[in-house]
Amino acid sequence: MSNTPQTKKGLGTFDFFCVGFGAIVVVGWAVSLNKWMASAGGPVPAALGYLITLVLMVPVGLCFAELVPMLPVAGGTTAFTYRAFGEKASYVAGWLTLGAFLTLMPWEAIYVVDIASILFPALKAGAPLYVLAGSDIYLGHIVVGTIIALFFFYINYKGADLAAGLQKVLCIFLIGVGVLSMVCGLVKFDVNNLMPVYENIGTSAHNSMFGGMFAILATSPFFLCGFENIPQAVEDAGGSHKKVGFTVLLSIIMACLFYALLLFCIGAAWPWQDFYLNTESPAAANVFAKIFAGSAMGNVMYILLCAGALCGLLTTWNSFFMGTANLMMALARTHMLPFALSKRSAKTGTPVNALIVCLVASIVGPFLGLGLIDPLTTFSAAAYVVSWGLAAFCLIKLRKTEPNLPRPYKIPGGLPMAWFAALSMVAILIMMFIPGTPAYIGGMAVKMFLAWCVVGVAMFLATAPSRNQKSPEERYNNLFANAAQHHQKDLMMD
Repeated sequence: MSNTPQTKKGLGTFDFFCVGFGAIVVVGWAVSLNKWMASAGGPVPAALGYLITLVLMVPVGLCFAELVPMLPVAGGTTAFTYRAFGEKASYVAGWLTLGAFLTLMPWEAIYVVDIASILFPALKAGAPLYVLAGSDIYLGHIVVGTIIALFFFYINYKGADLAAGLQKVLCIFLIGVGVLSMVCGLVKFDVNNLMPVYENIGTSAHNSMFGGMFAILATSPFFLCGFENIPQAVEDAGGSHKKVGFTVLLSIIMACLFYALLLFCIGAAWPWQDFYLNTESPAAANVFAKIFAGSAMGNVMYILLCAGALCGLLTTWNSFFMGTANLMMALARTHMLPFALSKRSAKTGTPVNALIVCLVASIVGPFLGLGLIDPLTTFSAAAYVVSWGLAAFCLIKLRKTEPNLPRPYKIPGGLPMAWFAALSMVAILIMMFIPGTPAYIGGMAVKMFLAWCVVGVAMFLATAPSRNQKSPEERYNNLFANAAQHHQKDLMMD
């Protein structure tokens, strides 16, 4: 394979956990809790909705825990489907996942500059440059967003070790602020604040608590997608790939419990029907400012939660800079994207051209504004559900067609567990596209999904001449060339 990196790689288990968990718990606890309560009909059904999500996602996490060390190459579901179902299925998985990944880049940029303008009001000084989808766009937002995007490009260009080091620092601070929020919420705990336990406030298509719980499924895949960055970075592992796969499962479990506890603790600290009406961002910071109004504690919590929200956004942005570039590199290796995107720096081993695309996608964000956040969120959620369902079907297929593949880890429950994961994702995907169901993603997101599919068909056709210049065996080897040496390293470590 061309462009083989020359640098020493060595991300450890905790690095991968921070890549996954730090990318997952970014905005949910800080800026989206009120929206979750509104969509579910209260903090209790929202918290229970994340516990349902946990039940549905653990089997998916288990599938990844087996697949990642079995096929330890960049690409995640793209690589799994290439091995199990061939090139066309791989492209479907890769293109949809890429759409979701690329969406995250401007999404994070939008929220980062929004939170930054709260801490530094001068960023909104003067008249807005223009208004897009009801959102004011300021020059300060564009400048700050561009500077941060350039910073992340530099960090990730210098190599996975440096990016992972930054991720650990940000992730530890993020977890600390989240735990502190739970504790402070419990200090002001009042069960009356959770009442009524359920009430449809007119924002979602449900009329029962059970429906409210399932309404969370319209967005929860988006807020759990950070674990997808772990298989993208698996080639940078310095330890056992079995442990890398396990961090996928651990990240999912910890994130779902983290979200559920925060919904319950903060929901009980302030009347939730007042909370969801709070449109100021970040919602959690503003609630604590009111809970502890007139005291130094209120000011401290407000500043800490704003800083925590900003920190969390940066962890996700950093993770997806790394993950998106690796995904593009995997697709380019098989000529399903322009092959130039597979180029890796001779000095750092990073996919430099793919990182440039990530930089451009990030810089676009501040030009868009908050008005497009909701459809971007639900579009991404649907794309991820497709990817996760395909991963489960890959495990089922590969268990039958390649039973002798090295499997450092095998999921408990075997094929029945994988079938549960696959069929659960199929059911959720169907609900996402049926108007009137609690999990419906909305008309704008459906249009975005279909448009991305049309662009994907055009891209596949455009790259066909490049693919045809290489034999299927050569394209296959480009993607899986590093798998054998990774398996050998695992055997030596065992």
